[in-house]
Amino acid sequence: MTLFGVGAGARISALRLAALACAGALVLSGCGPIGAGPTNGPRTHLTLKIGAVLPQTGVLKALGPPTAAGVALAVKEINAAHAGITVKAEYRDSGDTTKNEATASVAALLDHKVSAIVGATGSGVSKTVIDTITSAGVVQISPADTTVDFSSYADHGLYWRTSPSDVLQGEVLGDVIAEDGVEKLGIIQLHDSYGDGLTGTISEHFESAGGKVVKVSLFDKGQTDFGTQVKDMIDAQPDAVALVTFAEAKSIVPALLKAGYKGKFYFVDGNLLDYSSQFRQGVLEGDKGTIPGLDTADLGDFTSRLLAVDPTLKDFSYAAESYDAVMLLAFAALAANSTDGKDIAGKLREVSGGTGEGKKTRSFATGARTILDGGIVDYDGYSGPITFDENGDPTQVTIGVFEYDHNNRFARVDSVSP
Repeated sequence: MTLFGVGAGARISALRLAALACAGALVLSGCGPIGAGPTNGPRTHLTLKIGAVLPQTGVLKALGPPTAAGVALAVKEINAAHAGITVKAEYRDSGDTTKNEATASVAALLDHKVSAIVGATGSGVSKTVIDTITSAGVVQISPADTTVDFSSYADHGLYWRTSPSDVLQGEVLGDVIAEDGVEKLGIIQLHDSYGDGLTGTISEHFESAGGKVVKVSLFDKGQTDFGTQVKDMIDAQPDAVALVTFAEAKSIVPALLKAGYKGKFYFVDGNLLDYSSQFRQGVLEGDKGTIPGLDTADLGDFTSRLLAVDPTLKDFSYAAESYDAVMLLAFAALAANSTDGKDIAGKLREVSGGTGEGKKTRSFATGARTILDGGIVDYDGYSGPITFDENGDPTQVTIGVFEYDHNNRFARVDSVSP
C-alpha cells in the first residue's frame, strides 16, 4: 500500500462515484481497425468493461475514496491515449464482512458482463466473492488483499493482486520491533485470514530476533467492546503492543491507555492512520508502523493527478495499487487482443515483467504502442515494479516504515525491500 498521509476518509457518495465514473469513461470516437497485432490476428478497437468493488461503507470505508480515484485516473489516462482500447468502469460497494455487501455487488457486475473486477480491499471480503468471480471466468485483481492464503488459492489462474503478501510486511515489522529493543511483545489481532497471517509472520520474525511474544489476544469481526483484549495485555505486561486490526485501533488504543498501559504501539497497513483528531498530543509519539509501497519521492506528479480526479482526497492509501491494477488489465487485454477474462489473465504476468524481458514503461500510451508494434511491455507501476509470479503475487516490493510525531501524525523514516 502506498500511503501519502492518511486521514479519516469519507464515505463515497453517489455523486462522487458518478463523477469518478464520468472521469473514467471517456468515449473515444473514430476508432476503426488498428492493424495486425501479435495475438489473435487483425485488431479492432477493444472495449474493456471492469467493475470496481471498493469500500463505501464498513470498517474499510476510509479506503474507498483513494482506491476509487486510482481506478478512475487509470481509466481516464488509458482512454486519453487513444491506443486501441477503451475502458469503462462501474463502481460498487464492497462493504465489510459484517453485512456482506460485496456479494450483491459482484452479482450485479457479473450480470453486466464485466471482464475483470478490481477489489476487494480486504482479504476477508475477497474470500466471500473470489469463487463467484473466478468461476465465472472473470479476472479478480485486488489492490489491497495481503493474506498468505491467496498465494495458493484454487482460483483457476484468475486471481491477482498488486499488494504483497503479509509474509513480507510481517517480516519487516517483526524485525523493526526487535531492533527497537522490545523484549516482550503483546499482539491484539482481528481473528480472520488477514489478522491470523500477519500476526503469524510478525511473531515468527520478532522471536527469531530474540524477542518473546507474551500474549496474542483475538477479537471477532464486528466486535466493539475490547475489555477482554485490554485485560489480556495489562496482565501480560508487554513492552509493546502490536495492533493487527483495521479501524478498531481507534477504540483499542484509548482503552489500553485508560487501563494504565504505558508501552509502545506498533501499527500495520490496516490501521496506520492520522490520529491527530482522535488522541491527545504525544500519545503515539515515537510509535511505528509499516505499509507496503514506494516513497512519495519516487512517484512524481501522481498525487496531483489523483487530486485532479478527486480534489477532496486526503487519504491516498491503495490509490497506486488500484491505478496499477487497471493499467495491468488494459495492457493484458491489448496484448491478448481480447477482453475475455481468461485471455487477459493469460497475459497479466507477461505485461508485469514476470516472464521475460519486456520494454519497461509507466506510460500507457508508450506501452500500448510497444504492444501494437508487436513487442512486449514490462509495466513498472506507482506501487512498485510488481513483476507477478506464477501465483499472481507481486515479487518486487518496498515496505515503508513510518513513525508518529507529537501530533499523532506519521512520516516515513525508512524503506525496506525484503
